[in-house]
Amino acid sequence: MALWTRKSLDALHRDATSGTLRRSLGPWNLTALGIGSIVGTGIFVLTGPAAAMNAGPSLVLSMVISAIGCAFAGLCYAEFASMVPVAGSAYTYAYATIGEIVAWIIGWDLILEYALSASTVAVGWSGYFVSLLRDLGIPLSAGITQAPFNLPAMLVVGLVMLLLLIGIKESADANTALVLVKGTVLIVFVVAGARYVQHANLTPFIPPNTGHFGEFGWSGVLRGAGLMFFAYIGFDAVSTAAQEARNPARDMPIGILGSLAICTVLYIFVVLVLVGIVPYSTLNVPDPLAVGIDATPMTWFKPVIKGAALLGLFSTMLVQLLGQTRVFYSMSQDGLLPRSFATVHRRFRTPHVSTLLTGTVVAVVAGMTPITVLGQLVSIGTLLAFVLVCIGIIILRRTAPDLERPFRAPGVPYVPIAGAVICLAEMIGLPGATWIRLMTWLAIGLVIYFAYGYRHAHPNAEIARTAPDVGRVPVSEPNL
Repeated sequence: MALWTRKSLDALHRDATSGTLRRSLGPWNLTALGIGSIVGTGIFVLTGPAAAMNAGPSLVLSMVISAIGCAFAGLCYAEFASMVPVAGSAYTYAYATIGEIVAWIIGWDLILEYALSASTVAVGWSGYFVSLLRDLGIPLSAGITQAPFNLPAMLVVGLVMLLLLIGIKESADANTALVLVKGTVLIVFVVAGARYVQHANLTPFIPPNTGHFGEFGWSGVLRGAGLMFFAYIGFDAVSTAAQEARNPARDMPIGILGSLAICTVLYIFVVLVLVGIVPYSTLNVPDPLAVGIDATPMTWFKPVIKGAALLGLFSTMLVQLLGQTRVFYSMSQDGLLPRSFATVHRRFRTPHVSTLLTGTVVAVVAGMTPITVLGQLVSIGTLLAFVLVCIGIIILRRTAPDLERPFRAPGVPYVPIAGAVICLAEMIGLPGATWIRLMTWLAIGLVIYFAYGYRHAHPNAEIARTAPDVGRVPVSEPNL
């Protein structure tokens, strides 16, 4: 089997129609999935340290820069998702455009985005949970709330895993409800807090550089953009649910671009109000929105903010774990992972084996690993996936220009090139230790690929094109 063989689009469409996942998600469910994944640790936790140490009030500009890079990648994701409506996100897109080995690398890399992102958010959830209990007079020992044994983080991952086992529609409905709650709370924060904004706290809008790169000034804006990239991670998780969308060609672009646009607007207003209420130098804390509320007469709103943060981070974990299990589902159907990863529960119609395994690993990692290490790995893994998706759009426009594209990314090749360049630049700005961890992770993945995936992968694209009835092996169902 050739390492660089692409999968035919005919075979991919058969995958979309012959699978056993339940098609039950509409455009609002998909948009809510995106918002649920995006609005989490970034806005509730990272805005404070980024403003205090890097950008000050100009963190708004940092967010705009990150949003532009994500928008370029989002347009590429939207074209792929409308054209290749199969679970698997960037993994499936790479399989259709670049080849099997690159698809494996992306699938393996996406573990850094989805699984480790869920672990990262679980650690952030634990911090807010411990803080809320402390406010209620119920302190918890540091021995069970910090690495290497963060019990609340492990327990909340277990709860998310159980919800995902019940079913995609039930999980999506729960996520939609959580999105409404945390969105409402953030809007209330903006509207109610706007009256307490002091112009002096927003001046100068771009604080002068301290003499070190990344500490305010325009270099601080750029460093802030790299940090706040984490706040936008998640819109691509919508594409992992393509095989469970009722009308993916129409609804996937709506879900991807709609969630990204809504979150960008919300982020800008939240940051403007936050740094307008209190001096940015006081925000280097794990609960910056609560600090902002403390500076106003609305102290009653502080537990509401923390409660909304808990709900928001929970819904983020829900979508990230959903995305990871669906990537494993597609990789298993292709033969690159054992077939058990694609078994679907007879009653709930969910990939229960993959969900149980993923949830267990994520819980252990969340309990044992510091949030800083997790956050850096998530960022570099996601940026790499974005770069390859942008490149994939250019390749597919040249190699298959006549394919039906219900949604076409504008400005090709300039838009995908811009997206790839911006994401690559942000990767270069990450610490060297993070690059070493990435290379080590990818090396482990290649060993697994050549030891198992290469020998077990299903027939290649040429066979699929010449024999229409040849597709991936149907998903097996356990005899329950």
